[in-house]
Amino acid sequence: MKRIFRSALFAASLFAASASYAQTHKDSTLGGKISHGAKKGWKATKKTATKVGNGTAEIASKGAAAVADKKFDGKVAPNGETVYIDKNSAYYYVNSKGRHVYVKKAALVDKPM
Repeated sequence: MKRIFRSALFAASLFAASASYAQTHKDSTLGGKISHGAKKGWKATKKTATKVGNGTAEIASKGAAAVADKKFDGKVAPNGETVYIDKNSAYYYVNSKGRHVYVKKAALVDKPM
């Protein structure tokens, strides 16, 4: 009886150890490597697409602002950006994502020469 109990206990501990080891080892199969490469490639593609999209939006927004609104020549935004005046006499500049950031006239800085 002792021998059967020991054998069962040994088998149970071996089973538990193998299950915990199976969960911790890294997948070194070809499928795992392909999956890792695909995830890495997707992240790089997403990052590049975001940069390209933001750059395109910025250029388009600055072009539209130059055509539709007046450029304020004497002052610049606090970070050195060109300031435009819209139809409602509001002052704004275009940020790196192509969005209009409205600023108060008191926050504008003299244009450096």
